[in-house]
Amino acid sequence: MSSSDLENKNDIRQSVAEHILTLLKTRGELQASDAGHLLGTTGEAARQQFVKLAKDGLVEAKSVSQGVGRPTQFWQLTAQGHAHFPDAHADLTVQLLQLIRTSLGDSALEQLITSRENLTLENYRQAMAGADCLEDRLQRLTEIRTREGYMADWTPQEDGSYLLVENHCPICAAAATCQGFCRAERDVFSSVLEAHVERTEHILQGARRCAYVVSPES
Repeated sequence: MSSSDLENKNDIRQSVAEHILTLLKTRGELQASDAGHLLGTTGEAARQQFVKLAKDGLVEAKSVSQGVGRPTQFWQLTAQGHAHFPDAHADLTVQLLQLIRTSLGDSALEQLITSRENLTLENYRQAMAGADCLEDRLQRLTEIRTREGYMADWTPQEDGSYLLVENHCPICAAAATCQGFCRAERDVFSSVLEAHVERTEHILQGARRCAYVVSPES
């Protein structure tokens, strides 16, 4: 196979993947059989494409029980899959932040960040009601953050601490414009978890993810 043939083959695979992502974005969750019909191929071929996209973190499967028989499998975009598409809201957010800074000054921007931090803190604290230990609070926090698009998870470490990981940042554009958002989030984590929180990896510094070491307060 020549290099040009290989490039064409890769382009075809890419176009199929893009077509599937667009279908999920515009039509919502799909079964492999339905996706195959829309793509003009078989359900099995579509399923194989879904599996490849799932490995890249762009789609995920969910099983839905529809009465008697085996559950039906539907495929849907993950938060990372949604972020694959252009987001004009991110550009607008950056523009608004820049306008606040140039028109009203840094103090007004800090006030905005503080107000957002206080609102987030209040909402997260309400969600922690009844969580009696650090692991319970970590679980609830990761569930909240995942719903918000951060693809969060946590794992216990051998030294008794915990690793809190966020694989995606839906406010990355805003955080890049004003890193006060990142400082505020770490402070919120520390408060609602009632623990010491230290960021060890940062997407804005070129890392693949944001990661935090969470240690029980002594």
